[in-house]
Amino acid sequence: MNHHGALDIKNLSDQSIVENIPPILPILPLRDIVIFPYMIFPVLVGREQSIRAANYALDKTKYIFLATQKKSNIEDPRKEDIYIEGTIAKIIQILKLPNGLMKILVDGLLQGRILEFTNNRDFFEGKIEVVIPGYEQDHEMNAMLRQMSQLFKDYVKISRNIPNEALSAFENIEELDRKLYYVAANISQAIEVKQAVLQKYTLKEQYYEVIKILNSEIDILKIEKEIDNKVQENIAKTQRKFIIQEQIKILQDELGEDEDGSPEFSKIRDSIKKAKMPKEVETKALEELAKLKKTPPMSPESTVIRNYLDWLTEVPWAKKTKDNLKIEHVQKILDEDHFGLEKPKERILEHIAVLNLVKQMRGQILCFVGPPGVGKTSLGKSIARALGRKFVRISLGGIRDEAEIRGHRRTYIGSLPGKIIQSMKRAGTINPVMLLDEIDKMSMDFRGDPSSAMLEVLDPEQNHSFNDHYLEVDYDLSQVMFITTANVRYNIPLPLQDRMEIIELAGYLEYDKTEIAKRHIVPKQLEAHGLNNKNIEFTDAAIKKIIGEYTREAGVRNLERELASVCRKLAREIVIKESSNGRNNSSEKGKRKNKYSVDEAKIEGYLKTPKFRHQKHNKENRIGSVTGLAWTSVGGELLSVDVTIMNGGGKLTLTGQLGNVMKESAQAALSYIRSNAIKFGINPDFFKDKEIHIHLPEGAIPKDGPSAGITMAMALLSAVTNQSALSDIALTGEITLRGNVLPIGGLTEKLLAAKRNEISKVLIPLENEIDLKDINEKVKEGLDIVLIERIEEAIPHVFSHYKLTFHSNKSKTKKKSRKHN
Repeated sequence: MNHHGALDIKNLSDQSIVENIPPILPILPLRDIVIFPYMIFPVLVGREQSIRAANYALDKTKYIFLATQKKSNIEDPRKEDIYIEGTIAKIIQILKLPNGLMKILVDGLLQGRILEFTNNRDFFEGKIEVVIPGYEQDHEMNAMLRQMSQLFKDYVKISRNIPNEALSAFENIEELDRKLYYVAANISQAIEVKQAVLQKYTLKEQYYEVIKILNSEIDILKIEKEIDNKVQENIAKTQRKFIIQEQIKILQDELGEDEDGSPEFSKIRDSIKKAKMPKEVETKALEELAKLKKTPPMSPESTVIRNYLDWLTEVPWAKKTKDNLKIEHVQKILDEDHFGLEKPKERILEHIAVLNLVKQMRGQILCFVGPPGVGKTSLGKSIARALGRKFVRISLGGIRDEAEIRGHRRTYIGSLPGKIIQSMKRAGTINPVMLLDEIDKMSMDFRGDPSSAMLEVLDPEQNHSFNDHYLEVDYDLSQVMFITTANVRYNIPLPLQDRMEIIELAGYLEYDKTEIAKRHIVPKQLEAHGLNNKNIEFTDAAIKKIIGEYTREAGVRNLERELASVCRKLAREIVIKESSNGRNNSSEKGKRKNKYSVDEAKIEGYLKTPKFRHQKHNKENRIGSVTGLAWTSVGGELLSVDVTIMNGGGKLTLTGQLGNVMKESAQAALSYIRSNAIKFGINPDFFKDKEIHIHLPEGAIPKDGPSAGITMAMALLSAVTNQSALSDIALTGEITLRGNVLPIGGLTEKLLAAKRNEISKVLIPLENEIDLKDINEKVKEGLDIVLIERIEEAIPHVFSHYKLTFHSNKSKTKKKSRKHN
């Protein structure tokens, strides 16, 4: 048997213990506990292997080696899962429990370690070495003993888990090693930390280890105690405050005082008085305040009432801005911000004129309908600036829930007023300009229909008493100037259209776009890119090139993007040029002398290949191809109709993603030509054993509507008679089986498309004559607009050599504009 250290075994009994311990002992793996020498401890044994080891030790010498498992969750440990350092113990008593478990009482004797395991398969068994830590009784040892004793006293005072009796038991122990093991056994720490004590083989090292553990544990316990004290203090403060508040309430009730209990309630009462609410609203607010006083501050209901009162007091009830009613000033601001847009400007000026006379007028509800990028939203801002009113914008695109407009009831957690009341709070006045953007893009689902909720908001007869679900009181919206915007008129529900004055904004002409670019977009982009002091000039031809060859739109958004792209490239060019010239040449004086002129050639250099070219088919006449005019949400477009005739079984094929209405127009065109074949000088059996294919190019784009009827009729006639149609003419109009041409919509956009694509003559229905009066002269300028009432009236204009074989009624063709060759 080997021994460590310089400690002599003076006591004969100790010596006899060491001599009595056999060299090979059964090993009992422990979970979640480290047993030290001098400890008497009950161990619960349940594993078959461990029970066999305990029984073997009891039958033989009663000595057993206690070693701790490295991981307590391992049910069936192997040799490498057990620490080799442990404690040699003697079994004092064994108690067999009814559930098959065994409780053994062990007495820790000496420190030991496993030298090697035997080959016993029934239980763990190993050759054990007794470890007797050596030490020298010197000043260092005494100092460590004192320090450990003091730390242990501190630890017992702070810790809740160790009773004070443990301290008196500790002081009664005299042996140095026994004191150490007593402290180590009483520290609440992880098994690997306690195991470190058994892994040291001298008493000084073991003392160092225990002192280190105690220091660390005391620091942690102090922090825990501080946190605990702070929590207790906070709880005590809250309880104290609550008790005092309750006492104050009872005293006030006893004295019969009706004053506000705290400065907070006084502040809310003052806010209610200052808000100048209508009488019934103020009564409701004071009722809620009385309810708030009686509600405990910690109650969730208290927060709900407080938030409600905040909303009631922060929404404007009486505050309003004074309108600037000088017509000249308003005209100046509107013209400064926007070029063109005469119709909406005129409507605003009329509104100002009326306000000058009557001083008080119901809120106006205007709806600007037009393609993207024509200035609908910015015009709303401009109107607010001109009138001197606050401006708020609500985006309605994609809203599907009616509560977005009317708000949620207060019973819901996190409920809020709707967007209308939120915007009024943001504006801070009762007469702002409120822009309801994209009103045509609201949708509906199972949560309700927001467009129906808008009916009350946009009805001057009802909106003076708008009821939000959250506020639950009537709110007056009659002084708000509502402006709504939409891209497509027919997407707005009819009852909503009925409540608004609709002002259509057509797309811009090339002249308009050029002026807008020169007056607004170019200066704005030069400033945004830091080029406003670099003496840069865009020629008219350069701007027109961007408009004609790099953009194809009704508005000016893409024009702005392309100009921004040019400015970025200019900025890069200027920076490189100035840095290469050196500092001497880049003085302010030098900079001003350099003039940068952006012309057509430079535009192509900056923006590379043009994205849009003028359509080539416009230049040549072809059989079966006729040009029509179409309306889209982004403006007007040309619509080519191609017809070809092949051998087949009397079938009509329609391609190009056509909608049902357009397909029916094609059927009507074919039926009209077949029923009037003799009049047109065509073989009545032309459709027999033939197949007619009508295709509208750009097949990826869905197309619908009746206005291409006349175009398809002319294309069919061209294909059947084998005569080429003129390419510089465009047609639009719905047709009937009797040959009448019915009116169409979107005339301005269609005429603009014709102008953009250099079409010289446009045929439109006679009934659209009244619409021509409202169209700007600049749109009609250069176009030969021909009004037709019947299909056959279009034939002389579409075909240069086609002769009708019958005498039609006297032509009602009428030229509406001068020819500009």
